Amino acid sequence: MKVTTSSAAAKSRALEAQLKARDAAGLQESCKPVADILVRVGDKWSVLIVMMLGHGPKRFNEIRRVIQGISQRMLTLTLRSLERDGLVTRTVFPTIPPRVDYELTALGLSLLLPISELGEWAYANRAKIEVARAKFDRKAS
Repeated sequence: MKVTTSSAAAKSRALEAQLKARDAAGLQESCKPVADILVRVGDKWSVLIVMMLGHGPKRFNEIRRVIQGISQRMLTLTLRSLERDGLVTRTVFPTIPPRVDYELTALGLSLLLPISELGEWAYANRAKIEVARAKFDRKAS
């Protein structure tokens, strides 16, 4: 779904109106669950794992080989968290040695589109962001 400037502005105005209608305590309480979810799905390892599993089930070592810089411990923790949140399933096959596959659930697949769009946006706007950062850094120093 393409987001136009006018539709984004309309959504922004609607959200602003909702926020104004709530008191500070109610706003903070209603944002907690969303913030918790965004922390999980927004960290760099989760994004990379979801994007990789979007191509189909993968074994632990396949994921580790492709995602440069992730430690075994961090991959384990991230996969467990994604599984806990219902985004990934872990299937153990009774072979010797045991084979374990990780795969996106339907919920995880539904996250693939927004993550991909965000990645495309970041890629398309990276030069503009670099220029803005350089301009800001020059002013700051």
